[in-house]
Amino acid sequence: MTTATTPPSPAAPGCAGADAPPEASATLGEFALIERFFARAPRRAGVALGNGDDCALLAPAAGMQLAVSTDMLVEGRHFLSSVRPERLGHKALAVNLSDLAACGAEPLAFTLALAMPRVDPVFLAGFAEGLFALAERHGIDLVGGDTTAGPLNLCVTVFGQVPAGSALLRSGARAGDELWVSGTLGDARLALEGFRGSVTLAGEDFESVRRAMECPQPRVALGMALRGVASAAIDVSDGFVGDLGHILRRSGVGARVELAAMPRSVVLARQPQRLQQECVLAGGDDYELLFTAPAARHDAVLAAARAGGVGVTRIGRIEAEAGVRIVDAQGAALPLRWHGYDHFA
Repeated sequence: MTTATTPPSPAAPGCAGADAPPEASATLGEFALIERFFARAPRRAGVALGNGDDCALLAPAAGMQLAVSTDMLVEGRHFLSSVRPERLGHKALAVNLSDLAACGAEPLAFTLALAMPRVDPVFLAGFAEGLFALAERHGIDLVGGDTTAGPLNLCVTVFGQVPAGSALLRSGARAGDELWVSGTLGDARLALEGFRGSVTLAGEDFESVRRAMECPQPRVALGMALRGVASAAIDVSDGFVGDLGHILRRSGVGARVELAAMPRSVVLARQPQRLQQECVLAGGDDYELLFTAPAARHDAVLAAARAGGVGVTRIGRIEAEAGVRIVDAQGAALPLRWHGYDHFA
């Protein structure tokens, strides 16, 4: 049975994976810590002033609006203590970039608030490596934040820019729109079940789904390509059914979802059907884009997917009647027993 002590294997492309260099523990104060691991001069034209003052100064391009989002990762709630620090650095930024992707925004800058029980140079080196590797891929600057002692807690705020009036929102879905999702769903939940010991996964299978959980890939390019094409969008972070519900409530519509069309990996497809359904429909932590678009824009959606470098799948349609209806391959409705993740439930 695979457990949380399984040795890590090389990271997937786009997720930093080298071990942090061995380094003796040292006493570092707050400002020395920031200078050593997180001080970088801004490189984007939209960042007028980065680290070092009480506030950063951002200057979005003319005709652009700022898109701002904050996500917090808490040890034991959002990640396991066994995660490698470079993967944790990647995920801390990735989940926030995913929010910009869902809005169709171009990344501009971010801040980092970091609480940790003690100063650990090896952890910090790996964390910074993963954080900045992803930041460089998306051309986004770290412009400030805070550090303090406490339980391990990571809070990133991202700033992006989007042409005025063109942001993707949750409120634009209309009856007749097609329902789409990027990538595949459910692997992160399957990995969690592997850690819990409720499912047995072979080494390669476990590492594949573990990467999905620890190294999500924000669909920023796809989100930007969907501006003017998609009618509504959200990223799948708290489970497909729950996140779809946010679009439906804000748009005042319902949806018919074809369960057989829901994209899943070959690893998940080998699992029992009931587990597949739970992972795909209620798993969460996928960070794929769930979006709607008029049926007339079907080809434009496929072109946006090519431009964004990720596959998309049509999984249903938007209907006037409120609520989510999940149907099987024969079109029969299934009892809706799935729901989204609630941090306080």
